[in-house]
Amino acid sequence: MSTRRKILDAATSIMEEGNGQRLTVRAVSARAGVGMGTLRHHFPTQRVLLDAVLVSMYESAMPDDRIHDTALPARQRLIDNLGRLVATVGTGDEARTRWGDIFRNYISPDAPDDVRATYAAFDEQAARRVETWLSVLVDQGALEEGDNTARAHFLLCVVNGLVLWRALPLAESTLTREADALALATEALPFTR
Repeated sequence: MSTRRKILDAATSIMEEGNGQRLTVRAVSARAGVGMGTLRHHFPTQRVLLDAVLVSMYESAMPDDRIHDTALPARQRLIDNLGRLVATVGTGDEARTRWGDIFRNYISPDAPDDVRATYAAFDEQAARRVETWLSVLVDQGALEEGDNTARAHFLLCVVNGLVLWRALPLAESTLTREADALALATEALPFTR
């Protein structure tokens, strides 16, 4: 295993344990068993490391990204990928636990600014991922050209709302709501076919 991969795996494991607030150069280098100079050689800044970790986490959570599967209608591929983003929070108690962690770590008035920056990086990476999906659909001629950044932010607002729904104690199935909401959200985009 390469040194870069070892560092990335160590940082990813810290994030997956819910310790994003402890994603420091010192913690990652200790977990990876490498010196801080070696870590800085591969990841010159903490932001570069965090971005690499988030890309790695997205790729492992969504390895069979269906956006390229032209056997399916383009709108359905986008809905499927957005639904998979929503699904990462889990359901019921798992979703409530994750939302509690999000509040404590990132929203609470007691959350340090550097920890909030971690969440901002996560949000930025999610936006880039959705923009990439939209760009693929534009390149395929399935979606008209336009401001994919604004489109991604709109779609992520819907996704974030659905993620919150998963944590709420609702009488009806959130899965039905999710499917309907994602279908409606994608209808706002100018698909060509």
